[in-house]
Amino acid sequence: MKFKALTAALALTAGAAAATPAAAQVQGSIAIVNAPAAVAQTQAFQSAYQQIAATYQTQRTTIQERQQQQNTLLQQLDTNSDGNLDENEQRAAQGTPQAQQYAQLDQEIAGLQNQIDRARVYAVEQILRQYSTTVQQIVTQDGVAVLLSPDSVLYAQQGADITPKVVTAINTALPSVQTAIPADWQPSRQAVAVFQQVQQLLMAAAQQAAQQQQQPQTTGDSRM
Repeated sequence: MKFKALTAALALTAGAAAATPAAAQVQGSIAIVNAPAAVAQTQAFQSAYQQIAATYQTQRTTIQERQQQQNTLLQQLDTNSDGNLDENEQRAAQGTPQAQQYAQLDQEIAGLQNQIDRARVYAVEQILRQYSTTVQQIVTQDGVAVLLSPDSVLYAQQGADITPKVVTAINTALPSVQTAIPADWQPSRQAVAVFQQVQQLLMAAAQQAAQQQQQPQTTGDSRM
């Protein structure tokens, strides 16, 4: 993964960075690691998500059905048929049976989605434990003095990114994780935060894939 032009500033003061090169200020190398991307690329993560999808298939199907019901209700409230509820339509919808039913469906969907997300966060949390250990090992082995996240970098050569190395090491040390949640388990803030970042990555990847599929295919028979 290359980081050519990221908008965040380097994790160094502007004056110090301008005075001397970073390599002259520290003993050891500077490396980059992308925690959410590393977690999402592990075999344990991908296997866990597949297993969770199968385990919670009933909930996923119910969510889709409830969302379809919500779409039907929205169509009834969308009096000008523009696909959106403007301010006037929202005011008119307040207190109506359709609005009340929509809110009930929304609450049901949130409860079902929470069941799925808790299992996913539990999987992420287990991987994060191994991630922390793995990063520390690689930092020690490679003599890394400064470790940055991608959003803290303006430019870095490809070799500075140790994310692939971290993924490989995690795959060896932790090929799978548990997806059955213990009764007394509560998610950590770090696991929830990384889970949310991973979900954003997955959504971005899905959107990119959809856009690529929508692009017209070149026929290859164009002439000069």
